[in-house]
Amino acid sequence: MGSDSDMPILRPCFEILDKFKIPYQARITSAHRTPDWMRTFAKDAKQNGFRVIIAAAGGAAHLPGMAASWTVLPVIGVPVKASVLDGVDSLYSMSQMPRGEPVATVGINNSTNAALLAARILGVADARVATLLREYAERSEAEVRAKDASLLRMGPLAYLKQMGR
Repeated sequence: MGSDSDMPILRPCFEILDKFKIPYQARITSAHRTPDWMRTFAKDAKQNGFRVIIAAAGGAAHLPGMAASWTVLPVIGVPVKASVLDGVDSLYSMSQMPRGEPVATVGINNSTNAALLAARILGVADARVATLLREYAERSEAEVRAKDASLLRMGPLAYLKQMGR
């Protein structure tokens, strides 16, 4: 992450990686304030055993793109809502990388999808992770079906009231 202020946004990512027992490191490295450290980290990531990099940043959000320029590993960018532009600046910065420097970009503050995308990348070669992803999807489907059954049984106004809305 570019700053420790990004950590709360990354909490869901950490929780999913922990749930799937995918080892990870959380590190602070800024493309602007610590460019040499960021370059070293990204250049050495593969030889240090990393297989995917998730990079969260707000504002100009150069961290994912700069990391991608120094590694052959997949880089997933998490745009952080950290500016007066509600994170749209970060989203554009990450998703509009120049040709030849790919960064997979998830939605603003959506580290959940970053963790799930990383797990899918890893799951291509790791049957254990692929199984956990399938089970996660099955639980999600069961949750949506249960909510739909409640909505049908209660009606929309009672359901909204139950939700506190």
